[in-house]
Amino acid sequence: MHLQTERLILRPVAITDLDALFRIYGDPATNTFNPAGPHPDIEHSHRILTGWLEHRDAHGFGNWAFSLRETPEQIIGFGGLRIVEYPFGAVNNLGYRFAPEAWGKGLATEFALAAVEYAFTTLKLDEIVGIVRKNHLASQKVLLKCGMRLVREINDVPGAEPSLQYRRRRDEAA
Repeated sequence: MHLQTERLILRPVAITDLDALFRIYGDPATNTFNPAGPHPDIEHSHRILTGWLEHRDAHGFGNWAFSLRETPEQIIGFGGLRIVEYPFGAVNNLGYRFAPEAWGKGLATEFALAAVEYAFTTLKLDEIVGIVRKNHLASQKVLLKCGMRLVREINDVPGAEPSLQYRRRRDEAA
């Protein structure tokens, strides 16, 4: 499903996005708040991308590649809605990552608002969550702007500080 916002084009990821995925996810700057660190090589990115494609085939939704409407050929990020297993159970997880040149422009909020709307109106999901590191204040603000509420701390990364779980249910107002 293709979506457009005021400034963004969101299209389903494709195998041809591999180089862009590695460019963004392999960049140490985009992994400041990711305990796993950057993708070490393009083969790792290929495994991740293949998993995203398999998820979409199995569930009918998944990740998008993002570009600006004015430059649709240049991918500036990835993200979407995926079912993710955590120690406390499976959740409909909202996640995203933008290239550094896209930071500080409100694009993450613009994407997240569109994804939340899609999750509730098109997919009819009952709830979505966002998992974020405690020190990633910008992403916490994005989740709050989407109507999510802080639920709890979770130990999702062995040996790392707990993350924060935010949640919004379909029947909750933004």
